[in-house]
Amino acid sequence: MADDDLRGPTDWGTTVGVGPWEGPWPEDPRYDPALLAHGDRRNVVDRYRYWTVEAIVGDLDRRRHPFHVAIENFGHDLNIGTVVRTANAFLAAEVHVVGRRRWNRRGAMVTDRYQHLRHHGHVADLLTFAREQGLAVVAVDNGPGAEPIETAVLPERCVLLFGQEGPGLTPEARDGAAHTVSIAQFGSTRSINAGVAAGIAMHAWVRQHADLGSAG
Repeated sequence: MADDDLRGPTDWGTTVGVGPWEGPWPEDPRYDPALLAHGDRRNVVDRYRYWTVEAIVGDLDRRRHPFHVAIENFGHDLNIGTVVRTANAFLAAEVHVVGRRRWNRRGAMVTDRYQHLRHHGHVADLLTFAREQGLAVVAVDNGPGAEPIETAVLPERCVLLFGQEGPGLTPEARDGAAHTVSIAQFGSTRSINAGVAAGIAMHAWVRQHADLGSAG
């Protein structure tokens, strides 16, 4: 258990999480003795209070959705942390980082401990993975010919693929996708933040395929 996984008082003066366990300690091996002794200040839902990271990941693995998220990282995109955090919230199977292996983990807010990550050096490697796993690659791009995500039917087993902030998807990524969807915009800007776009697309998948009764 790392120090940055314990959250103390927030900026507005409240305390996140729970204090030390009161009463006899549970014998369930999912519980972390250090958290029982000192309290659990992590940003986790209540049912995971005092659980070890390994126990939480194991439980999430039994419930993960069959969609994946991929983002190109050829320019050291700073949005990847946000994508990882959102993928954790929507329980994506995996997040794939294409290009540079290193990325700024600050935006993930420690959720990368609970979310499976996979690196691919090139777009071709991601496309091969998707083909071998039977996953349809859905590019999210506001280019010509894209189908509006607001009306599109997303495949249940898919990879939602995003380009990096600024240049967007590479031509190889666009050409390798089975489907391309766009996000409706009404203002003056040409594009929206890649982390925001990823959240919109994941929520579109959730609305179509997830069991909303299982949401925590």
